[in-house]
Amino acid sequence: MTDVILVLTTADSEKLALKIASALVERKLAACVNIVKSVRSIYRWKDRVHDDEEHVLLIKTLRPAFDDVRRAIRELHTYELPDILALPVERGDEQVLEWIAGSVMRLGTRS
Repeated sequence: MTDVILVLTTADSEKLALKIASALVERKLAACVNIVKSVRSIYRWKDRVHDDEEHVLLIKTLRPAFDDVRRAIRELHTYELPDILALPVERGDEQVLEWIAGSVMRLGTRS
């Protein structure tokens, strides 16, 4: 198990996805954010089934930075409840893991 996590979120526009991705990298909360354009999301929200086009953000960061990443996404997002999930990275290329660790500011405890 590593300290690296992959945080997933979605955005309803490419403009919003770019805004979130840029902010996370500029604030050193993520080493990299990949934007997967145009996925179809079918979900239940407020007792209705929705069928929307969204963009998925794959955020490469560290476990201690998760709370700050979550706060930043909520601050910048237009959704009432942004979809924010963190997945552990069990293994990876050592150089990539080191690059991620060196690119993310270790905050995690900031209020």
